[in-house]
Amino acid sequence: ILFSQIKLPPMMEIITAEQLMEYLGDYILDAKPKEISEIQRLNYEQNMSDAMAILHKLQTGLDVNVKFTGVRVFEYTPECIVFDLLDIPLYHGWLVDPQVADIVKAVGNCSYNQLVEKIISCKQSDNSELVSEGFVAEQFLNNTATQLTYHGLCELTSAVQEGELCVFFRNNHFSTMTKYKGQLYLLVTDQGFLTEEKVVWESLHNVDGDGNFCDSEFHLRPPSDPETVYRGQQDQIDQDYLMALSLQQEQQNQEINWEQIPEGISDLELAKKLQEEEDRRASQYYQEQEQAAAQVQNKPSIIDGSIFCTQQVQGAASPASGRQSGSTERKRKEPREKEREKEKNSCVLL
Repeated sequence: ILFSQIKLPPMMEIITAEQLMEYLGDYILDAKPKEISEIQRLNYEQNMSDAMAILHKLQTGLDVNVKFTGVRVFEYTPECIVFDLLDIPLYHGWLVDPQVADIVKAVGNCSYNQLVEKIISCKQSDNSELVSEGFVAEQFLNNTATQLTYHGLCELTSAVQEGELCVFFRNNHFSTMTKYKGQLYLLVTDQGFLTEEKVVWESLHNVDGDGNFCDSEFHLRPPSDPETVYRGQQDQIDQDYLMALSLQQEQQNQEINWEQIPEGISDLELAKKLQEEEDRRASQYYQEQEQAAAQVQNKPSIIDGSIFCTQQVQGAASPASGRQSGSTERKRKEPREKEREKEKNSCVLL
């Protein structure tokens, strides 16, 4: 999406997360408007500082809290500043159908977090009308566990411009989205498609997630080995689970103490300090991920979707942005690489 603003070295085929964070940080600093008023300058610098402080979270997850009234409507959080400064459109499709009056009344203008709190409050109320309203709101969340409704899909198709590159948010994931000949497509990034060189886009035409795979020219291109794709998708689930565990640990990490940063510090010095803190966090994150991987390997678990969602509430996206909030259970497999390594270095005692 930022190919016209951020220039990568020629012939670069692989880029690390740390390198990408550096490019983004440099771009935010360089994109500072020149001819603006003093108030606008102070406001921009404050937004820039807020964005730089949470930039490292792009490697794990951002706190994004949807509202159910529009495809571009989110509760404002510091994390949204990153998209504003980078001028990247952010969409979602979890909308209430305005023709269903009882759901419209129950959900109102609530964000996901607010709606969950409302449901809990209504259930504890002695007012039968409030109890009923809470039940309707809860049913809406259960019935739209895929976090995409057909009304939302129609609104998305109408709102996204032909050829536009944007970000689509759903189930704790940010996907690159575009529109080609009136049809929405998501960039395929699951590691199960790593060897499927011809598979580039997946159509977004229903709420169930079974789109059609296409190549870079949007011609139909089914995967050559569906079983390989499935195994890769399971590995992706393992990685997401490990990320959720690491996010729980990240919540407990100490944030940057801005009061200790001296006044009048230059943008370059501030960027260096933020980069040092980002490197420290990244190093700690990978250490925690390795520890979590060892835990998963030693004790396979069955994780309920709603529990997995709750584990990410504070550190990544909001509960709304967690995985499907239904009660579908998923058994986490041990990563295949670790299985092979374990078999290589182990013997059986008889």
